[in-house]
Amino acid sequence: MVHQFGNLVRSFGRDESGATAIEYSLIAVIVSVGIVASLPGLRDSIDGLFQQVLAAVQNPG
Repeated sequence: MVHQFGNLVRSFGRDESGATAIEYSLIAVIVSVGIVASLPGLRDSIDGLFQQVLAAVQNPG
């Protein structure tokens, strides 16, 4: 029984699937933060583009 428990503990120590999941989670968090940080600049760019289109539509020629 003790020998089986020792094998279980050793195999748990070698299992890296949890570490991989944590690494992927950290990557997802970093990408998400980057996207959220870029949204204000993107919003301003899109707003400027729509203002140009509106001005062109209101004053053709």
